Amino acid sequence: QVQLVESGGGLVQTGGSLRLSCAAAGRFFSTYAMAWFRQAPGKEREFVAVISRSGATTYYADSVKGRFTISRDNTKNTVLLQMSSLKPEDAAVYYCAAGLLPVRDARYDYWGQGTQVTVSS
Repeated sequence: QVQLVESGGGLVQTGGSLRLSCAAAGRFFSTYAMAWFRQAPGKEREFVAVISRSGATTYYADSVKGRFTISRDNTKNTVLLQMSSLKPEDAAVYYCAAGLLPVRDARYDYWGQGTQVTVSS
């Protein structure tokens, strides 16, 4: 069992930056691939980024590639999402997820409650 808690969301202007953090409680954090998803009002939840267990491999959605960076610290049971050059279309609730495979769909076993990101134009 893994409990995930996101933090770091907030209001930022277009072009600004935010860093989201996901703290994991539970055992064997390093055995899980970690991902970020987001969901805007009226839209389906979408994949943002994923990082493998060791952190050696990452994948990004095309819409965030070059602007967002996912990283993890297995000694602190934490995964980060550094977001730069934010656009209004990045506004959403961002969710952290943990699973056995670094997939780009929603097949993750554990999910956090989400943190709101608002981007003003």
